[in-house]
Amino acid sequence: MNKNSMDSFNRIYKKSKKVVSRKEGDEYILVPIEQNVGDMTKSITLKDVAAFVWENINGKNSLQEILNLIVEEYEIDIETAKTDLAEFIKEVEDMLS
Repeated sequence: MNKNSMDSFNRIYKKSKKVVSRKEGDEYILVPIEQNVGDMTKSITLKDVAAFVWENINGKNSLQEILNLIVEEYEIDIETAKTDLAEFIKEVEDMLS
């Protein structure tokens, strides 16, 4: 995802069946599944904003809507939130590649 492209923020994501997530307290652990086995070497632990983003990826919210929710929830500026969101999406996409 090109973080400078507004078109990319119009995209709607849904959670992949190639990822198993488990919530532990306020954190999520994401584990990619390859050949029906979890690959723990590529797992990611999500805290705070990343966990909030994961909870809001539901196949209905666009990235722009999630971005707006982040700004509202965490009271941070939109440019910082946009950069963080783009980096998170890239990290999850990289985990799956």
